Amino acid sequence: MKRARSAAASEEALRIELGGQSVQLTLRRSPARRTLALQVDHRGARVSVPLRTSLAQIDAFIRNHGDWLLDRIGRAAELPRVPVVVPMDGCELPFFGRPMRLRIGSVNRAQWRPAADGVEELHLPARAHAERALLRALQSRALAWFRGRVEEYCLRLTLPVPPVRLSKARTRWGSCSSLSGIRLHWRLVHLPPELIDYVVAHEVAHLREMNHSPRFWAVVESVCPDWRAARARLRQAGASLPLIGAAGAAQGSNFEAED
Repeated sequence: MKRARSAAASEEALRIELGGQSVQLTLRRSPARRTLALQVDHRGARVSVPLRTSLAQIDAFIRNHGDWLLDRIGRAAELPRVPVVVPMDGCELPFFGRPMRLRIGSVNRAQWRPAADGVEELHLPARAHAERALLRALQSRALAWFRGRVEEYCLRLTLPVPPVRLSKARTRWGSCSSLSGIRLHWRLVHLPPELIDYVVAHEVAHLREMNHSPRFWAVVESVCPDWRAARARLRQAGASLPLIGAAGAAQGSNFEAED
């Protein structure tokens, strides 16, 4: 393994030979990590490790997951490149599975309005502030929708309704904790409602079964009979969701293997 110049205080560029291929990775060291993880997304391959992990341990970990890594790199190369969306007047984004149009510069704060052609429009302030206003507007609508759907699925399962918050996680659409409640990724707002409902049903089911046992999947199926098809569609649709501005460039779909 060749060690290149560090790109930042917590990052280094690494190159390793796997299966006759030269693979470039970004090594991220963090004092908060307790495990080693590989990720492959639109930014490339990364290995995240605890702060004091030796290069020998990192090399062994990567080689142990070499087949997985090469497979994911190959898959990522075949995916269509997802453009980063810069908010501009007239551009459209998917919104709950339907198109939503942006209008820039005619208001002082974000406003939702129906257009004459039936497309919902989001009017945003001048372009210098449009990206931040867009993200806030999308996240506000997402949280309101998610809370309503979590309440619906909790009623179906006769469960108390937990707190619902937004997530910006890199590897999960949702998470559930008996202490802090349910978190759902705000970018789900771009997906059709039935796919959002699958994620909601999945997380609400964890309130009854904090695992992925057959009992858990039986709970999911009781409220989402088509969960298998929805999960497959989510994997495909999630890889093509728009990335919004500089903030969006740090998101995107990730694949992860952990030790």
